[in-house]
Amino acid sequence: MDRRKYTIINILIDFFSTALAWTLFYVYRKYNIDFFKTYVEPEIIFDSQYWRGVILVPLFWLLLYYLSGHYNDVFRRSRINELYQLLFASVFGTVLLFFNLLLDDYVANYKYYYKSVFALFIIHFFITALSRFLFSTYINKKIQSREWGFSTIIIGSNERALEVVKEINQLKKGVGFDIQGFVHLEGKNGFSEELKKIIPHLGEFHSIKEIIRQHQVEEIIIAIETNEHDKLNEIINELYYMDLHIHLVPDTYDLLTGQVKLDAVESLPLITLEIVPMKQWQVSMKRFFDIVVSLFVLIFFSWLYILIGLIVKFTSKGPIIFKQERIGKNGKKFNIYKFRTMYADAEKNGPALSSENDPRITKVGKFLRKTRLDELPQFINVLKGDMSIVGPRPEREYYIQQIVQKAPHYRLLHKIKPGITSWGQVKYGYAENINQMIERMKYDILYLKNMSVLLDLKILIHTVLVIIQGKGK
Repeated sequence: MDRRKYTIINILIDFFSTALAWTLFYVYRKYNIDFFKTYVEPEIIFDSQYWRGVILVPLFWLLLYYLSGHYNDVFRRSRINELYQLLFASVFGTVLLFFNLLLDDYVANYKYYYKSVFALFIIHFFITALSRFLFSTYINKKIQSREWGFSTIIIGSNERALEVVKEINQLKKGVGFDIQGFVHLEGKNGFSEELKKIIPHLGEFHSIKEIIRQHQVEEIIIAIETNEHDKLNEIINELYYMDLHIHLVPDTYDLLTGQVKLDAVESLPLITLEIVPMKQWQVSMKRFFDIVVSLFVLIFFSWLYILIGLIVKFTSKGPIIFKQERIGKNGKKFNIYKFRTMYADAEKNGPALSSENDPRITKVGKFLRKTRLDELPQFINVLKGDMSIVGPRPEREYYIQQIVQKAPHYRLLHKIKPGITSWGQVKYGYAENINQMIERMKYDILYLKNMSVLLDLKILIHTVLVIIQGKGK
């Protein structure tokens, strides 16, 4: 399954569907709305106004669909949810088009405004819904016939693991799990021999990272017994920061308390572990906001970049931009960019966190840190997709290894993109040692559990106040 290929196909289908819908609506207006202005049939239907609309209007719809999160994962979509999403997007988009393109048109009677809005909505919704239904049906058939599937491994080797494998294999239709094999917990392999007859044994849990990389795993089903639940926290802490869909086979208590929800009648009763509360449309809005704001800052404040760069260059020796490897989303390494605030070779004796009266920091660097202006080059990181404007501050692997020894749940922060500013940065500031990093982490975990576009805006407002007041730590 080529995600990029089918995402592009989905975008092209939407583009041509919305272009066709706009064409039919344009013809409808010519003969049913515009005709009653003069009672003369139009000589030219597809004029220059039409050609502008047939290009720009579909682009408007594509942007709206992107912001609604429609293109985030074309292989994991419910057709019912997709229909609801399209309905709301169509209503919202139709209203926007009406007020921006149709309201200023002269009509013979105000009732024709209602007719225009209704016709645009019906034509657009019907054609787009039909094309999407056909596209989604094609994908679902491929998954249900087991031609397509997501690389999946089972964690566990006891009776529950054996049962879930048998149940998946007995399903009449595929549900997307392409089981590569099972991984057993050390000392917990009561049914390993029976499982080996059905699926391959991939190794022990301590090799899980290599197994996931080797088999390009996307889905993990944790099928452990009740008496193995002492291992659950260890398993989740090890897997959560990776780009995986994690499912847990429930026990009777989970079923009775209603924690298990089915997306389809044929699905297995599984608990899907979700740590990021943001809905797909908010994820898309967050990325769109990141791109727009980053472009704005980089373009309209280019003079400030030049000014700071010159000041840094002529006040101390060394490069203008400081580059350092950090750990981002899903443990991915990237180079973070900052204006240099320390003297050259500041870490010649090894990694060391800065303190308030750190002699390695230049005079200009102290000002840049207090006003957070040293972070400005990170808008390049945001455009590249390594970072977001708001998110937990990225750390170096050297310090992460020390943090997780005291606070293993720190890796949960790798489930999302790191940010230029964060709730921890606003409330706590720069950390001077590992213990302070762990203290600051509490605010970042709180952000993780309550992520929303509104919260991002609040954090940005607080950050701006810190910059204006120069209260950065």
